[in-house]
Amino acid sequence: MRPILMKGHERPLTYLKYNREGDLLFSCAKDHTPTVWYAHSGERLGTYGGHSGAVWCCDISRDSSRLITGSADSTASLWDVKSGTQLFCFQFDAPARAVDFAVGDKLAVVTTDPFMGQTSAIHVKTISSDLDNQTGESVLTIKGQGRINNAVWGPLNKTIISAGEDATVRIWDSETGQLLNESSNETGHQKTITSLSMSEDGSHFLTGSSDKSAILWDTRTLTIIKKYAAQSQINAVAMSPLLDHVVIGGGQDAGVVTTTSHRAGQFEAKFFHKIREEEIGGVKGHFGPINALAFNPDGRSFSSGGEDGYVRLHHFDPDYFNIK
Repeated sequence: MRPILMKGHERPLTYLKYNREGDLLFSCAKDHTPTVWYAHSGERLGTYGGHSGAVWCCDISRDSSRLITGSADSTASLWDVKSGTQLFCFQFDAPARAVDFAVGDKLAVVTTDPFMGQTSAIHVKTISSDLDNQTGESVLTIKGQGRINNAVWGPLNKTIISAGEDATVRIWDSETGQLLNESSNETGHQKTITSLSMSEDGSHFLTGSSDKSAILWDTRTLTIIKKYAAQSQINAVAMSPLLDHVVIGGGQDAGVVTTTSHRAGQFEAKFFHKIREEEIGGVKGHFGPINALAFNPDGRSFSSGGEDGYVRLHHFDPDYFNIK
């Protein structure tokens, strides 16, 4: 399995996202410029210029026509995927961290960080198909606790699932903003939740944390289904849409990387069996922590983004599909 190395970012990667068809891969990094690539060949298609801070997250509409990005410059932007033009800019009083389109692409959730005495918040925005009617008003704002690193829509857009610095997963009613459920710190994560990946059918999701564990949760009841243990902190998680595999990536903190060899740093993407919870393999290559992971929707390839500024695109060998 020879990776395709994609160098288009000057700074560490923060997020990777495939479109629904799996032919485009979008990457975000700390260098202000989200980039789109051909998912098969790794050829760079273009960039989206306009942010003036690190871009933390992105999401792509179901028809691949629009991109939304959340940035440290306190804005979330809507882009035309094809032309790269900025369609609309949502202004906030704090850095925008996580973004996610609802099913149907008529709503989007954006989270903002705690900043200058303000608490973190979850904002629900209306996304209008007609740009002339697009406004920056929030339909709903939920005050958070600590930095919220992830927020995604639950099944049928009825709920919003958030997770972050305080190691707690919370489920909110997306219409009233009421807290419906939250995980307990005794059984759940002990440290910051860094990443969250929703399953294809929305029935379960996977979280990764600085406490060196990844947890598979039931979306409706928030019960823990499975736990996966790593040797170092986890920055990114992803689930195969094809096989019962999960992949987790991370490594020690970027600040102490130079003091150890890459072997000790654990900078590999580790594959676990989703049901049996055992490690089935690993993919090395990055010269620093892995910050982003994504599976192609067809399950035949995956990509990883690292602190080293590279995106590595891996097409699986035929024998990968025979792993039992």
